[in-house]
Amino acid sequence: MENTAEKHTDVGTFACSNCGADLKYKPDTEKLNCEYCGTENEIPQIEGEIEELDFNAFLTEKLESEEILTEKFVKCVSCGASSTLGANITSAKCPYCATPLILEQATEESVIQPKSLLPFKFDKKQAKAEFGKWVKKLWFAPNDLKKATLNFEQFKGIYIPYWTFDTDTNTKYIGQRGVYYYVTESYSTTENGKSVTKTRQVRRTRWHSASGTVKHFFDDILTVATKSLPEKYIYKLEPWDLENLVPFEKSYLSGFITEKYQIELGEGFEIAKGIADNEIRQLVRRDIGGDEQRITTMNTNYKDITFKHLLLPVYVSAFKFKNKVFQFLVNGRTGEVQGQRPYSWVKITLAVIVVLIVVAVIAYFANNK
Repeated sequence: MENTAEKHTDVGTFACSNCGADLKYKPDTEKLNCEYCGTENEIPQIEGEIEELDFNAFLTEKLESEEILTEKFVKCVSCGASSTLGANITSAKCPYCATPLILEQATEESVIQPKSLLPFKFDKKQAKAEFGKWVKKLWFAPNDLKKATLNFEQFKGIYIPYWTFDTDTNTKYIGQRGVYYYVTESYSTTENGKSVTKTRQVRRTRWHSASGTVKHFFDDILTVATKSLPEKYIYKLEPWDLENLVPFEKSYLSGFITEKYQIELGEGFEIAKGIADNEIRQLVRRDIGGDEQRITTMNTNYKDITFKHLLLPVYVSAFKFKNKVFQFLVNGRTGEVQGQRPYSWVKITLAVIVVLIVVAVIAYFANNK
């Protein structure tokens, strides 16, 4: 492949055509909005399909002709997240852990430009309302949790970096197929004070060798490219409406924070393979058949791998309850909330006591029929 000069895109601010103030993207619209005079500017819409890039070609040739995004990032000394700075910022805290950022250490960095993104659909007010609904639905939550202090100052809208991968897979496996059969077994028991012999059907499993090949095409295996958020929460924000991805346009970033990917492309695909492996195992078990399956070996070949780098919208914040801080996330498209939460051990204890009482009552009547 012939190398050409890198194409760089600088992410800056957009000035209001009326008063000159910085414009910000208005969620769930295709407009930039001025908070001072109310002027709105249309975001230019890019026509065409979102391009998939060849994974192996990128790793071997680095695709120097690929567009590069140039932005000023500042790295948190506590959690390691690298995020963008807004214009005219003189002090700031990390949007993830609230550690003060050392702005003097901000540096310009070049990263692979995202090919697409999902713009924010919820604004801060709507996201906060979704958090309130989430709190009300929590089981075994303390009664006064509704009075929790939401750190609204640290309630940040962040474009989180992701990779998606498409790939054809061909998996050869060796295993065993288990088929149930039943045998009659004699056993002794006591009835009315006397020992009696009875029979019962006992299930056994007969195992047979099995081998074969399964093929499957994976479309958009989504892997998060940040280490700043706990996996068990960020992945639970799914599903994302990836069918509504729009081609990358820097206007959508205005007024929000963008995080630089911490997980490189190669590592991202290793994570994707782990996600694919779970589905491939299900396909193998289905192919083996029978009542039970054992997988001895499984060798998967991945081919025609393509990828996209994209940004997805998440609100990140925390709430304070009884002097303890709990982090939570809000999907900026669907309003799905995930995060840490407190428990009322009084409610849990009372629930356990009630269950024990119910079990004891049922046992009492069952023994006194």
